[in-house]
Amino acid sequence: MTVKHTDDIPSENVSAGSMTKKQVLIGPDEGKNFAMRRFTIQPGGGMPLHTNTVEHEQYVLRGQARIRIGDDEYEVSAGNVIFIPQNVQHSYSAFGEEPFEFICIIPNLPDTISLVE
Repeated sequence: MTVKHTDDIPSENVSAGSMTKKQVLIGPDEGKNFAMRRFTIQPGGGMPLHTNTVEHEQYVLRGQARIRIGDDEYEVSAGNVIFIPQNVQHSYSAFGEEPFEFICIIPNLPDTISLVE
C-alpha cells in the first residue's frame, strides 16, 4: 500500500505537448493493473493529434479544454469524465484563465504513441 501527496511527486514536461506537464501518481511498480497520471496544461497549451495503443479513462479536475476524439470535438471542464478508446486519434487545447488539469488512468500494457501529421 502507498500513500503520498501529489506535491511530493515530481512532474516532467510532455515532449510532444506545449506547456504540458505529467506526474505519474501510481506507476506500474505500485499498481499491478493500472497507472494513474495527472496532466496539467497551461492556458494556450495542448497536445497534438495522436494515438495510443492503450485506452484512457480521464477525470477533469479543473480548467477548460477543447478535446478532439476521432472526428468529434468537445469542450470539457471540471467534473467531466472522458473515455478515449485505444488507437483513436485525440488532441487537447487548453483555454480560459486557469490550467487544465486531469487524472488519466491507463492499463499497464505497452503503449505506443504516434503523432498524426
